[in-house]
Amino acid sequence: MRDPLTVNAQGCLMLSNLVWNYKLRRCLFTLLGHLDYIRTTEFHQEYPWILSASDDQTIRIWNWQSRSCVSILTGHNHYVMCARFHPSQDLIVSASLDLTVRVWDISGIPGKPGGLRKKNVSPGMGGLVGGDDHHTRNPELFSTGDATVRHVLEGHDRGVNWAAFHPTLPLIISGSDDRQVKLWRMNDNKAWEVDSCRGHYNNVSCVMFHPRQELILSNSEDKSIRVWDMAKRICLHTFRREHDRFWVLAGHPTLNLFAAGHDSGMIIFKLERERPAYAQQGNLLYYVKERFLRRLDLTKNKDVAVMQLRAGSRSPVYSMSFNPAEHAILLNTRTHNLDNSTYDLYQIPKDSDPQNPDTPDSKRSAGLTAVWVARNRFAVMDKSHQLVIKNMQNEVTKKVTTQPCDEIFYAGTGMLLLRDNDGVSLFDVQQKRRVQGFQVLGTARIAKCRYVVWSGNMTTVALLSKHTILICNRKLERLCSITETNRVKSGSWDDSGVFVYTTSNHIKYALTNGDHGIIRTLELPVYVTRVSGSSVYCLDRQATPRVLTIDPTEFRFKLALVQRKYDEVLQMVRGAKLVGQSIIAYLQKKGYPEVALHFVKDERTRFLLALECGNIDVALDAAKALDDKGCWEKLAENALLHGNHPVVEYCYQQTKNYDKLSFLYLITGNLAKLRRMMKINEIRKDYEGWYTNALYLGDVPERIRVLKACGKTSLAMLTATTHGFTQEAESLAAHVEGGMMYEPLPNAQLLQPPVPVYPNDSAWPLLTVAKGFFDSAVGSGKTATATASAMAMSVDDAGDIAGDGWADEDEEEGEVDVNMEGGEGEGGWEVEDDLDLPPELEGVSTAGGDGEDGYFVPPPRGHPPTHGWTQRSQLALDHVLAGGFESATRLLHDQVGVVNFEPYRSLFLSSFAHCRTSYAGAPGMPSLFSYPARNWRTATHKDHLPALGLKLSSLMDRLKVSEAQNLLRVCKEYVVGISMELYRKGLGKATPEEQSRSLELAAYFTHSELQPGHQILTLRTAVNLAFKMKNYKMAMSFGRRLLNLGPRPEVAQNIRKVVQVCEKNPVDEVSLQYDEHNPFTMCASSYVPIYRGKPEVQCPLCGAAYLPEHRGITCTICQVAQVGKDCVGLRISSLQFR
Repeated sequence: MRDPLTVNAQGCLMLSNLVWNYKLRRCLFTLLGHLDYIRTTEFHQEYPWILSASDDQTIRIWNWQSRSCVSILTGHNHYVMCARFHPSQDLIVSASLDLTVRVWDISGIPGKPGGLRKKNVSPGMGGLVGGDDHHTRNPELFSTGDATVRHVLEGHDRGVNWAAFHPTLPLIISGSDDRQVKLWRMNDNKAWEVDSCRGHYNNVSCVMFHPRQELILSNSEDKSIRVWDMAKRICLHTFRREHDRFWVLAGHPTLNLFAAGHDSGMIIFKLERERPAYAQQGNLLYYVKERFLRRLDLTKNKDVAVMQLRAGSRSPVYSMSFNPAEHAILLNTRTHNLDNSTYDLYQIPKDSDPQNPDTPDSKRSAGLTAVWVARNRFAVMDKSHQLVIKNMQNEVTKKVTTQPCDEIFYAGTGMLLLRDNDGVSLFDVQQKRRVQGFQVLGTARIAKCRYVVWSGNMTTVALLSKHTILICNRKLERLCSITETNRVKSGSWDDSGVFVYTTSNHIKYALTNGDHGIIRTLELPVYVTRVSGSSVYCLDRQATPRVLTIDPTEFRFKLALVQRKYDEVLQMVRGAKLVGQSIIAYLQKKGYPEVALHFVKDERTRFLLALECGNIDVALDAAKALDDKGCWEKLAENALLHGNHPVVEYCYQQTKNYDKLSFLYLITGNLAKLRRMMKINEIRKDYEGWYTNALYLGDVPERIRVLKACGKTSLAMLTATTHGFTQEAESLAAHVEGGMMYEPLPNAQLLQPPVPVYPNDSAWPLLTVAKGFFDSAVGSGKTATATASAMAMSVDDAGDIAGDGWADEDEEEGEVDVNMEGGEGEGGWEVEDDLDLPPELEGVSTAGGDGEDGYFVPPPRGHPPTHGWTQRSQLALDHVLAGGFESATRLLHDQVGVVNFEPYRSLFLSSFAHCRTSYAGAPGMPSLFSYPARNWRTATHKDHLPALGLKLSSLMDRLKVSEAQNLLRVCKEYVVGISMELYRKGLGKATPEEQSRSLELAAYFTHSELQPGHQILTLRTAVNLAFKMKNYKMAMSFGRRLLNLGPRPEVAQNIRKVVQVCEKNPVDEVSLQYDEHNPFTMCASSYVPIYRGKPEVQCPLCGAAYLPEHRGITCTICQVAQVGKDCVGLRISSLQFR
């Protein structure tokens, strides 16, 4: 009974009084009986029963097989809001607005073993709507004996909306309009109230027990969902919505999923983290399961418990950090309130009984995350997001000042990864400096980086966010980025350097060049711990170790191609089963169509791939199999480009393209075949082709014959007269009207084609170059000789091509006898079959090389030196000199955030113009170019770099990177200061506000880092303005600063007088927003001070400071960069990339 009943219970849904099949999306039948609204319905877990509660103050039990009501439970005197089956016993609990909760015993129904099960009859017409026996399928409304009330629970002050049984314990939970959640206990004799949970601000709509933990869930019309500790009866978590009241709750029977219905719809949520905490070291995997730390030996598959964890925390372990040197471990525990998060430092026992593991003492402290950074040191991020370093005794050794961050990750000895809202930064704990900052996904806004996975040799790292994977090198330079539609769960590096990761339903792979794909599908999410060969070691959500088998052939094949390990590729090509359009498309995209030929069975695809890689032999075989006119034409075109005349000739013969065939014979100087083509056209009576061949051969008598045969007697006589065939002209004159002879033109000349100097009977010679790896190792094995032999035509083939066969040339007779029996029809010709095949079709090789492995392909066009500049250098100037303006602009955008490239236009063009020198070549040939190198003393072809067109000898000899950056900072100070002064001079002086603002700007200008001589000018201006506005205290301060700079004597004397006057009355009449004692920087847009400690954003190029609201604008100082963009910084030397 269980299996079919479970299937039906899962396949149907009760809505009001209708039974639906949600897969078919239609109503199956209707159960009638209730007299008012139905509040809840529920399927029994084992039997074909449906339980319904209604506003008619009754509870009904239905048999959905017989489609009849088998029992009516009466007793409530108000609306019944809820009724639920007990998970294992014959009990029902109901909640009503009559302030009571009732427990019903349905085991005493007559006919049981037991009870209602006697009524589980087969479906019949009596259960259908509209049946005649309506009263027989409904029991008496007030009948007794079907069910009895075991307990009546009274304690709520207002109507009860929900009640439910505990899955295993004799407990009942209820929620009421009195805003309370009550917990009840029962036995066979009585039931009593245990405690109440108070906290909701409005009616409690629904309550339920957590199916696997000692938790209670409730929701309410106060727009909140609350989670309660069942033992302590205190509220642990509260989740709120802004505008929607909650009405109902449901839990998934097996998964950690809950659903809550509200005014606008439904939400699905989890309560606890399902990802197990684990740490992998070599072949050992440490993980936490059921308050035990376990160790799994991946090689021996031995799983043992090494210690029991300290009790006292309900939250699961969030993450783990293992120290193999000290055999210690850090366990981080996160709570809903992050301020209550803790970490535990354990010393793992070396000898422990796996059956009864020890519980060692731990050192517990508050902190968000703890990560090892050295053999006996670990870093802790406390609740104030400050970084501290502690020793093995959990004592603070030092505090480290870092940039604002909210998470830390391990990055090697003495190194940490600091996460903020926009990206991740590599931080040197010992040097206290930020090594490199970068945006996680460039300019895209993504979720925070959640996990960091380093490769075994710490050379590459994968940063995992919710839907994104970013792979970087050790310096956090971006290698590739992958975006997934499903959530990224975990990942691990393969021994070969491939990143294998899991999503919600797939195991996938990613190469460092950005190639990625699917390995296999998953039924449930898993968390990868290690990948070795074809085995994936992982943990499921129950922290159970599993080993999944995968097929690594696809990503190993792609990795071998990327790493140019062609011997491995060849081995996999010959032995592996690599099929699919994705592999073919990948090989075509990467420039290996010759390899793709070995995975393709479809002849048309093979034909196109063979043409792409220049393999005429394979293309010819595929064309023969297809026998399509379009394929023959494409093959002829490609073979002509390769100079393979026999293949071109064969293709023209297959398509019966006699015009192109005749022209091919002409340009190759094959006059014998051209004469045969002329005879064929004569037999076919193709006068146009016949005449064209005669023109190609320069055969005047044949031209006369053509014109005579097609009835053009006048033209035939004119041709004979013009070319001196007098006797023939006289004989033709008799057939011309009037018999008049035409006089030839005096300057007429015979159009005679030149005689071929060297008839080219074979294919064009090709350069002898080194063949590609796959050309020789994976090639089809056919030589050009075999190709030519395959094209050798039989006599029957020749007959098909020529229509009725090739006409034998009768050398002794002048004409071909065409007056044969059969008339003038095309099928009436009788042609001899003793065809002389051309020698090149008799098996002679068409190769132009050594003839051993077929013909060679010509070498590809070489790259100029400028091509290497963009490959070897990350300096934008080198890309400009190479003509790579697009890559140069991309580098400037990534390095210093440039978004306005218009000012660079003239600089780009002028720099590109002087990157090379030009000198005259051979006569009639274009000019030749030379590319001077700045490293000309040691430059080779592989490390050649362009010479700089501008060289400041006095500066470049001593200018270092730091000095150049300092020079840029000085320029920024001058531009900001002068811009501010120009803005001040443009202000009016009519109002007190304008005068105050003018004095403020003058005061700010004095803090610009200028040269002393220029600083004196700013201070003199500030002194004069302050003195005029009676701000004597400010004027005195400016004057003293000016005197400290050593001005000219006359200026100093004047300033001393001002200072003396100000000292008598050191007060300021006008209040300004200026504090000379608090360090500040100037906002380059609004010209207001940004005092130390206040948030600010900077231009990545010039370093000008701005208020946060100016983020994203184009810098007003350099006028090219985007303010606030997170970039790697200015790069002016290749030393900065080392």
